[in-house]
Amino acid sequence: MAAGHSHRLYRHGDTVVHRLPAHTKLVALVGFVLTVVATPREQYWAFAGYLTLLAVVAVLAAVPPGFIARRMVVELPFVAFALLLPFIAQGPRAEFLGFTVSESGLLGGWNILAKATLGVIASILLAATTEPRELLAGLRRLRVPPLLVEITSFMVRYADVVTDEMRRMRIARESRGFQASHLGHLRVLAHSAGALFIRSYERGERVHLAMLARGYTGVMPMTDDRRTPGNAWLAAGAVPLLAVLIAATAWSLT
Repeated sequence: MAAGHSHRLYRHGDTVVHRLPAHTKLVALVGFVLTVVATPREQYWAFAGYLTLLAVVAVLAAVPPGFIARRMVVELPFVAFALLLPFIAQGPRAEFLGFTVSESGLLGGWNILAKATLGVIASILLAATTEPRELLAGLRRLRVPPLLVEITSFMVRYADVVTDEMRRMRIARESRGFQASHLGHLRVLAHSAGALFIRSYERGERVHLAMLARGYTGVMPMTDDRRTPGNAWLAAGAVPLLAVLIAATAWSLT
């Protein structure tokens, strides 16, 4: 249990961004996202500035654009809503790319799309440069409630285990000639979901008992409690500080 494993979102590297302490990057991420959210939506140049900051971080971290693009699929629901908003919103109408759309809906859709995209890219860069166990340790150093950290820890550790169990069950069904092709097969899939829940629950019980037998008290031991140097905070804070400068300028021009 103590040995961490690399997640598929993590990209191995030894760059200056990878070496920054996890808790400093978490604080920088929160500061950057809050600044982006607080930026007036009409100041389009400001969002181009934020994207430039993230591009610089990606270059310093040696994270290629393709790596980021493939992991932005999680944003698709926001993209769909942002594209739909100009057509369903009320208010004055205007012509845009040959369509008649709501002006307020168009601005609202742009606001959602721009800010969500920047937040997702920033989160992907954090995950790509920080191992999951380091993120969990960073949360603890930031005094996040221990129970939340432990729940997140087990979720990260066993998400792949449950996914692999689902894959084995699917292979077992298909090896017996099962193919989900109509609604009548939902009963079989429901039974599989129930079996997966029981297996996961029993596995969790066994793991918990094994951890208790090894002295587990509800909190994982801290492996690194060294003082964070000031230059690490300065390096991590460079991006959110520049973002704050951009946002302040944008507000002054509004």
